[in-house]
Amino acid sequence: MDARKKERYEKIASELVRLAGGRDNILGIAHCATRLRLVLGDNDRADMKGIEDVDLVKGVFVAGDQLQIIFGAGLVNDVCQVLAESIHMDSMSLGDLKTKANKRMNPLQRAVKALSDVFIEIMPGILAAALLTGLSSVLGNIDLVQNNDTLYGLSRLINISSGAIFGFLPLCVAYSTVKRFGGRPIMGIVIGCIMLTNSLADAYAAAQGTVEVTTLHIFGLGVDLVGFQGGIIVALLIGIVTAKLDLFFEKKVPEVIRLLVSPLLTTMVSAFLLFLVIGPVGRALASGITNVLVWMTENLGALGYAVFSGVQQLIVITGLHHVFGAIESQLLVETGRNFLNPLMSVAIIAQGGAVLGYLVRNLKDAKTKELCIPSFISVLFGITEPALFGVNLRYRYPLIGGCIGGAVGGLIVYFTDLAALGFGTTVVPGIALADPANNGYVNYVIAHIAALATGFLFTLLLSAAFGKKKAAASVKTVSGSTEPVSGSAGSVPASPADGLPEELCAFTSGEYMGIEKVNDPTFAQKVLGDGVAIRPSEGKIYAPADLTVEMVMDTKHAVGLRTKGGNGLLIHVGIDTVNLQGKYFEVQVNEGQELKKGDCILTFDMAQIEKAGYDTTTSLILTEPAEGAALNREPERTVKTGDKLAVIGR
Repeated sequence: MDARKKERYEKIASELVRLAGGRDNILGIAHCATRLRLVLGDNDRADMKGIEDVDLVKGVFVAGDQLQIIFGAGLVNDVCQVLAESIHMDSMSLGDLKTKANKRMNPLQRAVKALSDVFIEIMPGILAAALLTGLSSVLGNIDLVQNNDTLYGLSRLINISSGAIFGFLPLCVAYSTVKRFGGRPIMGIVIGCIMLTNSLADAYAAAQGTVEVTTLHIFGLGVDLVGFQGGIIVALLIGIVTAKLDLFFEKKVPEVIRLLVSPLLTTMVSAFLLFLVIGPVGRALASGITNVLVWMTENLGALGYAVFSGVQQLIVITGLHHVFGAIESQLLVETGRNFLNPLMSVAIIAQGGAVLGYLVRNLKDAKTKELCIPSFISVLFGITEPALFGVNLRYRYPLIGGCIGGAVGGLIVYFTDLAALGFGTTVVPGIALADPANNGYVNYVIAHIAALATGFLFTLLLSAAFGKKKAAASVKTVSGSTEPVSGSAGSVPASPADGLPEELCAFTSGEYMGIEKVNDPTFAQKVLGDGVAIRPSEGKIYAPADLTVEMVMDTKHAVGLRTKGGNGLLIHVGIDTVNLQGKYFEVQVNEGQELKKGDCILTFDMAQIEKAGYDTTTSLILTEPAEGAALNREPERTVKTGDKLAVIGR
């Protein structure tokens, strides 16, 4: 590194230290192929906007409790080295940095993050079920649909589809939990099937006393053969246990019998623990919370109403909210009015207000819009799982804002004596159930608007107070920079495109797509440059053209390349595969090596990487185009190695 570059990087390092909150706020430093990663003692002390404007920085965001600053391939190596030297701190491996970040979080934060990770995995299914449920509710109230055979049939199929997804939600949670905690996902599916098998009495029917429950006696303990429908807490707990058992037996069972014995032991022990320990404990925990909330509404007046509607949506997280149906029906039988329905309804719409608050704070992020808009629509029909698990619980402060909004709505329900004459629907469809006495319809609308507005307002206030505007891991690019930001550590401003056009061929076989479809915001938003991607069908990466190897990551999952025409390229295998620390990768080239089109660059064990839970989609990015160069892509299709993908031209 020459003196001029080192001086420039030292200035960058000095600015980063200042904007990150000072030397004492930096707990760890590492880098991957393109990003400088910092673990800070307090993320709120970091000036995100200021960091975006630092020389050579292309973007900045917070993800995985790390501050990630995008510099580009090659350049990030030198910046990280100079930064580490300037503050007298050793650069860490990414594994050590992740451990450092986890230690910085308190147990509650770690638990919430793990819970968020579990539900993000299954969010598409929950969103689909929520919107189908809302559509089914609307169609069910239209006379034309009920009187037309075809429309009625379609409505019934929609209703069956939505109910099936929610009915098997514990299975989905068990699958996602096992995957999140390092076990084989199929073992989560197995234990989920056991939880919901029709050999067990349906949990809802058992709660209402409409089905006979068989009791076994094991070691002197009575074990009721009741299914775990709605048992989200149980699914989470048994998913963690199953993952740990799977890892344990895979390690301890001799390899010669591992395939047969390890899954057998994992399933058998998990099932025993499910019925003897985890199931009873999880049910007791969720049931206890529910009973306390109902008692408060009956005995603590306005305070009880506010607390119930303030935290009722936390019960949805456990899955035990379904038991309220039995309580509501009993209320109708005894009093003719159901005060729980409007309380739950304002709690729901308040979480929708929190979603809108989060959306407003992150309007520039496309992924936030993609998640928040359908989540809010489902809230209007009384379904909050997408909003809770996809947004509010994930980012924490919207959940708090929603709970405050629910409490305000609950107070209005109490003071206006609002109640329902039925149960089963809430929010927009729920207005049909409102007791019209004492201006019931008007009070219903007022309570919901107040709850929504309060949830919205407090989410905005909490967002500003805790500095979480960037928590969605959105990436803002810095415009107007003409400095080189990628390529080799010693790259210089790109030369004119004398060697154009240059053809790029398929670097592996598989499904070819545009870079914007890659499930990584840095790549998809083209922060590092335009590119293409392939979802590979083989575990080999080949040179897409005649070029030179300029950088090989220590973690072996990414390489920086330079074409004959002076264009800088980055090939990056998988999403977040940097966390594997080189496991399952073998690099076949060295820095400085000249390659011909079709030469093998690296190999990887695709099956093992996917088994570990990583997306193997491989990206090729034009990180440093020569002057006047642009990427012209071929149509998306299935390709074989060597097929034409794109042309770098003017």
